[in-house]
Amino acid sequence: MVPFKTHNVLEHDQITHGFFGRKGGVSTDQFGQLNTGQGSDDAPENVFENRRRVAEALGTTEPRLLSNYQIHSSEVVIVDGPWDNGRPKADGMVTRRKGLALSALGADCGPVLFHDPQEEMIGACHAGWGGALKGITTSTIRAMEGLGSCRENIRAVLGPCISQANYEVGHDFRDTFVAEDESYDRFFELGPERNDGERRPHFDLKRFILARLRDEGVTRIACLEDCTYGQPEDYFSYRFNTHQGVEGYGRNISAIMLKE
Repeated sequence: MVPFKTHNVLEHDQITHGFFGRKGGVSTDQFGQLNTGQGSDDAPENVFENRRRVAEALGTTEPRLLSNYQIHSSEVVIVDGPWDNGRPKADGMVTRRKGLALSALGADCGPVLFHDPQEEMIGACHAGWGGALKGITTSTIRAMEGLGSCRENIRAVLGPCISQANYEVGHDFRDTFVAEDESYDRFFELGPERNDGERRPHFDLKRFILARLRDEGVTRIACLEDCTYGQPEDYFSYRFNTHQGVEGYGRNISAIMLKE
């Protein structure tokens, strides 16, 4: 069985869900082991087998484990079945259909899983800093509302992503957020002094995503504390590989499914 984590905020007999790391797959080298990224440079047959194992752990089959072609956007698709014409370019998806596992991939970005038990509806979105700032969580919630959900009934959990301690950014990065909303400055703090004497901002992606969810009126929210960068033996991390001079990286997957 492929190991994965769950969260009690999402525990419900309607669904299965899981936050998967890098263990339990067949890939090797920088993609070892459970790389599920169809856009990575890993061998396609390895990615397929890894995704098959994830689907099996959730109680479905690989064609029903759905992943978008993620583009760091606020775009969301309504899912009625397995993809017919390739992966849609979007960063969120929602469905009422049972037996379809909706997923979000990442290697430092924030995966968010949603469930409305009143309307038997689920969603998933990929929230990197760009998508989070553009409002991907808001778009996913609104898409669920478009199918009849009430946001007060939605539960949301943020999966493993990079922590503030390991997310050093430039001052221009912080300026981009503050230009959008001055209050966003609270998600930054100066890190330790570098060798060049400069102290650069560190961004709290986790807290930013949770705040966006809270601002939208979602009250049952939570997150896993795991840091993808700080736990390289457990998770893939684009930034960790970059700092180690390693080209290419695997993708972690988080997924949720309404049981048939």
